[in-house]
Amino acid sequence: MKSTTTRSLRPTALAATGALLLAGLFTWQAQAASDAALYGPTAPKGSAFVRLYNASNQEVSANVGNTKLDDVGPLGSSDFSFLPGGSYSAQVGSQRVPVKLGPDRYYTLVNLPGAQPQLVEEPPFKNKQKALLRVQNLSDTPLTLKTADGKTPVVENVAPQGHGDREINPVKVDLALFAGDQKVSDLKPVALARGEAVCLYVTGSAGKLAPVWVKRPASAN
Repeated sequence: MKSTTTRSLRPTALAATGALLLAGLFTWQAQAASDAALYGPTAPKGSAFVRLYNASNQEVSANVGNTKLDDVGPLGSSDFSFLPGGSYSAQVGSQRVPVKLGPDRYYTLVNLPGAQPQLVEEPPFKNKQKALLRVQNLSDTPLTLKTADGKTPVVENVAPQGHGDREINPVKVDLALFAGDQKVSDLKPVALARGEAVCLYVTGSAGKLAPVWVKRPASAN
């Protein structure tokens, strides 16, 4: 009786074990798919990272080497894509510019209305406890980012064609852009998360500046 019982239970036990292994495989595959959707593919060591910010009022596509940055809407940006560090020809719309991308560095390729595209380096931000506010000043005017009431400087005296950073606690803040004591523009409230860098890109020239918050698309967060 004992051996008969053992033989009769063995297929059931094997089936149960197989079901558990299959369930575990599906769970692992689902987790892997979830991780890939959340983080994207892992970049090889030494990769450069580049995105497109479209400062114009028309949709534009770009490519850097064989890397495509497609269908970026007006005042919008793509997520970062990675490629090996090196020298490339970048095409933005109908314009071509040479670019040099260093390994383990981040860049934004800016589509400027009526001007040649510009490559801007984005120093990486690694503090997971704070958020980063960055002002990328592509205008001809020194600028300061302040609280909306103008009382508290946040990122001060950013020179033309320069950038300035400030680490802050992750909050929702109301800010404004100033040229000296003159308010250039109130800015849309921006929500900041821990470990996130949010850039204010300022294009144009004195009297007609265009400040726009640039952050990763919501689908990439």
